[in-house]
Amino acid sequence: MGDHNFQHNHQAIDGLVNLLTKSNHELTMVQYKLDKEFQQIYPDNANPMKLVSRIKKVQEDLPILKEQCRELLAAKQDLIDKASAILVGNRNLVQRMQASLDIPIANESEDASFANFKQVIDEWTVQVRSRTRDEDHDSNSEDINKLLFSAIVQGN
Repeated sequence: MGDHNFQHNHQAIDGLVNLLTKSNHELTMVQYKLDKEFQQIYPDNANPMKLVSRIKKVQEDLPILKEQCRELLAAKQDLIDKASAILVGNRNLVQRMQASLDIPIANESEDASFANFKQVIDEWTVQVRSRTRDEDHDSNSEDINKLLFSAIVQGN
């Protein structure tokens, strides 16, 4: 009797596998026919099958892209911070040397290169903060890199 049950279960499983195989084949055929039909009806850039495929690809790539944005922006902010520290440090050192040699020290408005540098950094910071002002951030304590990242991600 146990042998009969085993054979019955085996036949049921075979039937289910055959049904699933047949269903899979039919779905593949439907997809193929739709693809062919859409190729004839729609221009290439408006084919619904291709659009769905592209949307799925974008959804898969988005988390990777966001992470790469974070890394890129962190590196960029690190570069800005280091450049600022070096340039400001060098300027202060030159000013101390000028003072010790009784050479007149140029103030910021007279030092065009330094004024331009500060203006670029200030404008960049204002631009990033203005894009994220609706998020109710405390701009003094907020990491400029996080602000920049959220502005870019929300801007797209």
